[in-house]
Amino acid sequence: MAAEASAPGALQRWLEGQARKDLLRFITCGSVDDGKSTLIGRLLFESRMLFDDQLAALESDSKKLGTQGDALDFALLVDGLAAEREQGITIDVAYRYFTTERRKFIVADTPGHEQYTRNMVTGASTADLAIILIDAQKGVLTQTRRHSYLVSLLGIRRIVLAVNKMDLVGYSAAVFAEVERSYLEFAAQIGLLDVIAIPLSALRGENIVAAAASMPWYHGPTLLAHLEQVPLGEPVATEAFRLPVQRVNRPNPEFRGFSGLVASGTVQVGDSLRVLPSGLVSRVQRIVTADGDLPAASAGQSVTLTLEDEIDVSRGDLLTAEHAPALQSDRCTATLVWMGGEPMLPGRRYLLKCGTRTLSATVSALQYRININTLEHQSARQLELNEIGAITLSLDQPLAFDPYTRNRDTGGCILIDRITNQTVGAALLQSALHHDADLHWQTLDVDRDGRAALKHQKPCVLWFTGISGAGKSTIANLVEKRLFASGCHTYLLDGDNVRHGLNSDLGYADADRVENIRRVAEVSKLMFDAGLIVLVSFISPFRAERELARSLFTAGEFLEIFVDTALAEAERRDTKGLYRKARAGLLRNFTGIDSPYEPPENPEVRIDTSQGSAAQAADAIILHMRRAGIIDRDWVFIP
Repeated sequence: MAAEASAPGALQRWLEGQARKDLLRFITCGSVDDGKSTLIGRLLFESRMLFDDQLAALESDSKKLGTQGDALDFALLVDGLAAEREQGITIDVAYRYFTTERRKFIVADTPGHEQYTRNMVTGASTADLAIILIDAQKGVLTQTRRHSYLVSLLGIRRIVLAVNKMDLVGYSAAVFAEVERSYLEFAAQIGLLDVIAIPLSALRGENIVAAAASMPWYHGPTLLAHLEQVPLGEPVATEAFRLPVQRVNRPNPEFRGFSGLVASGTVQVGDSLRVLPSGLVSRVQRIVTADGDLPAASAGQSVTLTLEDEIDVSRGDLLTAEHAPALQSDRCTATLVWMGGEPMLPGRRYLLKCGTRTLSATVSALQYRININTLEHQSARQLELNEIGAITLSLDQPLAFDPYTRNRDTGGCILIDRITNQTVGAALLQSALHHDADLHWQTLDVDRDGRAALKHQKPCVLWFTGISGAGKSTIANLVEKRLFASGCHTYLLDGDNVRHGLNSDLGYADADRVENIRRVAEVSKLMFDAGLIVLVSFISPFRAERELARSLFTAGEFLEIFVDTALAEAERRDTKGLYRKARAGLLRNFTGIDSPYEPPENPEVRIDTSQGSAAQAADAIILHMRRAGIIDRDWVFIP
């Protein structure tokens, strides 16, 4: 009985001991084939964190897939994807947990290949330390600089420079010293000052746990010894209180609480909190958890707060200390790491997810692109995959946030493509931009309804889209003639005509096309406010920009008319000779040839010009307008 009683007690003491250990999160990154996965496998093996069945599986896998002959291939412990084992590279982020007598660890093995930089950003976003691996034979490479810059950007300040494969350079102290000098020179330029360099061989396990006899000239700590003793970052509990509201908890009419993870700071019962973006203030009444009420809570705890006052708080709001609120603005500056396969185009609208809040956002300006090798700020009109730039974001609503350098949780955001719902960028917010204090909306006594009533019509926008030669301008011209003949007040914005004046400064690259449509959408909105029926005839090849134009109007005010025709038929017509020039390479970025056209998915009207005449198409559009209640008078049709 005594033995039975002591076993649970020993287990409880062990669990309590584990709970008291602090946790270090770190990442490994570097160029392809620098040995990241092998290094982590060695750490797991040397820290005795592998069970017998895992060792047996490793032995079996090493014989079938390993690259080390009869020896164990420790990289196979981490490279779990079939594609990773086939190619010998890391693709996805692999997280592993291990513990020692002094500390617990979570390590993220991040991809080295430039194509998977987005995955590396994911792994680094929560890390306290980064191990930058360098192949002693190759030295500091472009990808080393890229990862180091991203690490600096993402707020990691403690770096281990692991100079690997020292066995392949004869354990040369001179080689190690040159690699260390070269890296420290670059690190100083990007603000990485807490760097310790360790020479090692992950494959042979030298300087991983035990000091290597092959490198007597090195007198610093082994890798594991350093990881066990390195101080953790400043606790976020010392920062101002922040809690993004994840859920309004209302299980019954008597209880209304606001649940979320405390991102930073501490909160106590009775503290005065400010709700952003509304600015309302109340005091904490209770701090509720699954284990009962608490007198206080700090960063990292999931809690439900109840307030003394019945004020409006919703999911996505930010609870802050009353006298230390976050920044708030609908315009802000940010550093953007672009992860999308398609380029980032200023003027295009995306979704911005920051904490528990999702807003509509536009990259209103690309200030510059950063050259990773030279750190030079370069002029650019767009960002390609894995490029980094400084941007200005315009939001449809004010956002409460902290600069990323102060608080990762409330300053880190992602950009999401509105069409595909894929994450295309990581935005690190920097500062709030406020509108010019001398710039105000002028109150006008005559409004759109008054202008429309004077014209005895219901204003709307007819947006004609389709490839060149589809018949957009011809049909739009016929529709306007019929509306005009019946007494309607109209205006037709044609793509070619507008490029002679308003948009004469724009070319035909994707970034120019986006700006072209943004300007036309804003002009059509002004004309709509003037009470006009506005006809817009533009190729407008991208769905995102057509959706941007639609978003300026309410339901029923914007009609998307897809003038559809086969590319072969459009080329056959080719009255302007544009397709012939494009095929000959004399006209670049021509829609349908070397620039894509994204057809509408749900247009209000679809016209197939291969099935009828332009006059019949105009009749169909007029009929749709009548059915939609835009026009309701007798019509005089022009033959």
